[in-house]
Amino acid sequence: MADAVSGTESLREKLKAVLGEGLLLTAQEDMQRYCSDWHGDVKSSAVAVIRPRSTEDVSAAVRACAELGLAIIPQGGNTGLVLGGTPDDPARQVVISLERMNAIRAIDADDFSAVVEAGCILSEFKDAVAEQGMFFPLSLGAQGSCRMGGNVSTNAGGINVLRYGMTRELVLGLEVVLPDGTIWNGLSTLRKDNRGVDLKQLFIGAEGTLGIITAVSVKLYPNPEHVETALLGLNSLDDAIKLYRRARRECCDLMSAFEFMPPVAFTLAIEAIPDLKMPIAGDYPAYVLMEISGSGLVDTADLMGRFLEGVMEDGLVLDGVIASSRAQAQSLWLFREGMNEGQALRGAHMRTDISVPLSKLAEFVAEAEAELHAKLPECLAVSYGHVGDGNVHLNVLPPDGSSREERDAYIYKSKVLVNEVLDRYVGSISAEHGIGRLKRSDFEARLPEVQRNMIMNLKKAFDPEFRMNPGCQITLQAHS
Repeated sequence: MADAVSGTESLREKLKAVLGEGLLLTAQEDMQRYCSDWHGDVKSSAVAVIRPRSTEDVSAAVRACAELGLAIIPQGGNTGLVLGGTPDDPARQVVISLERMNAIRAIDADDFSAVVEAGCILSEFKDAVAEQGMFFPLSLGAQGSCRMGGNVSTNAGGINVLRYGMTRELVLGLEVVLPDGTIWNGLSTLRKDNRGVDLKQLFIGAEGTLGIITAVSVKLYPNPEHVETALLGLNSLDDAIKLYRRARRECCDLMSAFEFMPPVAFTLAIEAIPDLKMPIAGDYPAYVLMEISGSGLVDTADLMGRFLEGVMEDGLVLDGVIASSRAQAQSLWLFREGMNEGQALRGAHMRTDISVPLSKLAEFVAEAEAELHAKLPECLAVSYGHVGDGNVHLNVLPPDGSSREERDAYIYKSKVLVNEVLDRYVGSISAEHGIGRLKRSDFEARLPEVQRNMIMNLKKAFDPEFRMNPGCQITLQAHS
């Protein structure tokens, strides 16, 4: 133990000599928040936390780590849910946090584009863009804490995927520090550029395993001046799917969000945010939070009114409320966001982020929940999510009073049950959160050999020493 401590201190001194003390955190109390996951379920440590102020600082840090034989865990806002940015080998790893690199380099309203550094908080970037009369559509529950580089590295999803696509579809260019410290400047804002392989796509969703994203250029859109938000009560998830199909045809591309919530969502949200009041008087088996938006000459209020009139006449929607102001709309969205906080307050639980073909979503949820009820009746299954893109979060909450050991057992058993059903539907174990370390074994167990070989060949080409986020996504061994 003494030798290990002495070795760690030696590494820290060598990093200080190269990078200076201003970029380093080495005290355990200072490093703790960078070495714990978002929910506080996992706590670790690291040789140091490096906080660069510039792309050149990142390059110098990567080179210094390579010379010292240290592996690197890139980190944005540390809001990920799959342990992708959490160190797991304290004596060999450093965290490189991009939080100080938070500048917005450019917003070009004429070009409908912006260039922003990786450490910029998503909500702050969105606000700055809005001040210029523009809109960046990525919208996440953690947008007040998550950072742009992490969003790109995980190919984040969120509530607006239905209309605008995943983060991948919003990125025009990247600046990346490669594993040898080389800086690749690919910050183009061109919409059409067919000059060979689109290299930026290799880093989007790679979770820092091929390099460290330091800046990103993105698409912007006209600010949606007219937004209509409605909370609707329905008979079932199956009816929610039918409603979505109809809304997709009648509201077309103006529909920007379509979220399914079960009745327990409101209980969980109110547990987290006691001031919330139920906006609908009746109790219904299923709820949909729907939003359409537009700008200019588009009359979204008329569209929403006519659409809801039709579906209520046909009995597809039983009851509903349309927000009469932006404040009321935000209150409705608090139920969707608050239910996540409510689940966290109930303790460690099984969280999923899965997708199946939209046509099979209701059938999948019914089958998976039936399996859970039959084999783990004491647990509470909570299914909700982005119905329009086939993404459902089927979470399982162990009974109150369970010990941590009991909770871990419930989490493992429920994960196996859900994944077995998911495999029958040929779905994905990660729709928007990434793989990280949490889902690595499940990912590897389902990885075809051809795909594994392609991933390994990419990794070897970019990072032959396997120093970039080792253990994230896939298990790889360096050449002897």
